[in-house]
Amino acid sequence: MQYTLEDFLVKLHMGQWFGWSDSKNKTYANLVIHSDDTKPTEQECIDGVAALQAEYDATQYQRDRQARYNAELPMGDQFDALLKGFNSLRLSGQDLPADLDGVIGIWLGIKSAIPKE
Repeated sequence: MQYTLEDFLVKLHMGQWFGWSDSKNKTYANLVIHSDDTKPTEQECIDGVAALQAEYDATQYQRDRQARYNAELPMGDQFDALLKGFNSLRLSGQDLPADLDGVIGIWLGIKSAIPKE
């Protein structure tokens, strides 16, 4: 993703506080302010866009991990593995928090009502 001047401006204030004198050429020179808000300087805009881009680039690993988790370890499989582990602890006599014990009860009830064929 490549951040733009418009992306930065949208984050500064609520509502439709700015527009463009030429909507096909969204540059600082064409920036029009429609509110009492102060027009940011061109350097503030340049720095703001750069900061947005730097934050996005620095968190690429999060998007990469999420995509890989979704592909290789679906959420349902994760929950099923956790519930199996907690149920095993419960069956071995370990006390679990009441909320977790309730979740395991519902999970086991669904598995019982809809068994594998």
